[in-house]
Amino acid sequence: MRLIITFITSLIFVACSSKAPAPQSEQSTKSDTLSTVVPDERGYLVKVGDMAPDFTMELTNGEKVTLSSYKGKVVMLQFTASWCGVCRKEMPFIEKDIWLKNKDNENFVLLAIDRDEPLQTVKDFAESTGITYPIGLDPNADIFAKYADRKAGITRNVIIGTDGKIVMLTRLYDESEFASMVRKIDELLNQQK
Repeated sequence: MRLIITFITSLIFVACSSKAPAPQSEQSTKSDTLSTVVPDERGYLVKVGDMAPDFTMELTNGEKVTLSSYKGKVVMLQFTASWCGVCRKEMPFIEKDIWLKNKDNENFVLLAIDRDEPLQTVKDFAESTGITYPIGLDPNADIFAKYADRKAGITRNVIIGTDGKIVMLTRLYDESEFASMVRKIDELLNQQK
């Protein structure tokens, strides 16, 4: 009898001291919850201080560009589309106040990313807004979805520092926020001199 009690006590001790794996459904739920990023109040999935999610994109001229190849440079991403009235309002200011001022600076890159439109539409859009900075295609808004909730609106700008980390995020066109973005780009570029 004593042997049976010792054996049962040993089993109970072993069972209590070892951690049993959670059922499959619980494990899936926990990992899904951990990997799901909740958008902020402006629809962003990324935040200042995050490494900018990498991507490769085809420009309207057929050239392919990869974000990570620009590490060491100040990068501005502009998410846009032809149907976006606010984008059309903002783009001439980006052209004049950012692109024309910095396009010859080897430490600066500006890429517009057109959300899910065909090539000819994007080319016509660039021509109609008068922009001369590079614009690329984002089929299915897959690049956009790395930065913001796929259903979230545009225009959006993401400023990335030389270390590849996000330093500023904008949403819509607000004159004071835009002026702050111009100052931030100038400040980052001045640090490169």
